[in-house]
Amino acid sequence: MNLPMKDEILKRFLLAKDTPISGQSLADELGISRTAVWKHLQTLQEEGYVFETIKKKGYVLKGKPDKVDPARITSFLTTQRFGRNIQYLDEVTSTQSVAHELAREGVHDGTVVIAETQTMGKGRMARPWESTKGKGVWMTVVIRPDVPPSQAPQFTLVAAVAIVNAIKSVCKNFTPTIKWPNDILINGRKCTGILTEMLAEMDRVEALLIGIGINANQQMEDFPPELQTIATSLSIEEQAEINRPQLVAELLNYLELYSNLYIKEGFKPIKALWEESSGTIGKQIKATTLREVIEGKAIGITEEGVLEIQLDNGEIKGVYSADIEIM
Repeated sequence: MNLPMKDEILKRFLLAKDTPISGQSLADELGISRTAVWKHLQTLQEEGYVFETIKKKGYVLKGKPDKVDPARITSFLTTQRFGRNIQYLDEVTSTQSVAHELAREGVHDGTVVIAETQTMGKGRMARPWESTKGKGVWMTVVIRPDVPPSQAPQFTLVAAVAIVNAIKSVCKNFTPTIKWPNDILINGRKCTGILTEMLAEMDRVEALLIGIGINANQQMEDFPPELQTIATSLSIEEQAEINRPQLVAELLNYLELYSNLYIKEGFKPIKALWEESSGTIGKQIKATTLREVIEGKAIGITEEGVLEIQLDNGEIKGVYSADIEIM
């Protein structure tokens, strides 16, 4: 990833942790002047970064604003493609809308659009999504898998497995579960939603847009009253502040890993991982589709990611898309 020079400098301080870096060494390494280094440090300080000058040693990064900017995310990344191009915005109508435009313009596989807040965030069925500024992860990943359109819905389940594992890597006090098809719950309350949209031709996927909204550092008063009984955040459940850039990077690390696994070995290994983390399988549920309401026991998902529900009479019905309520 080719970061802007300011972010290249910041990334070096993030990786150096508390080790001083001299202005001259930065200038030599990056091929710029000492004056240019100083100007970039001034810009970073205006953005909220705090540097301390250590005599005869250089600068040390002592304070960071809480932002999900590219330099902070990439300091935790281990991917080859995902997150190597990050479009960071302070405010946006919807990361999904920006990603649509970028995908049509031909951006690379794994490009990320991420913002501190969305003014018109959306979930499934165009429902509004509350995007508290600076408190959550509001992002869309553009991926370009070589799969037919019929396999696109399975990437929602791939993303769910990646998100659960990312959350587990930064939070230790609870275990998130997946509610089919696109929600992550903690103790029955929603903390994450996934919205997968597709740009496709008749026989091939041009791009998948995986929109992800994670309630990270909200406290209960940050949610509107109508959500306070059904929503939660990672911070509330962990009882600690969440490092959002680290969470984003872990998510991208797992999303690339499991996307590659799916392309290479098919849905079977993803299905096993999904069922391990499912909070739906084995439960009595009510599934509301566009045509009917189905009540029964969720018994598993098929190789196509379809939810199987066993009715009281023993009949098994497959559900492709529905709102799920656990009874």
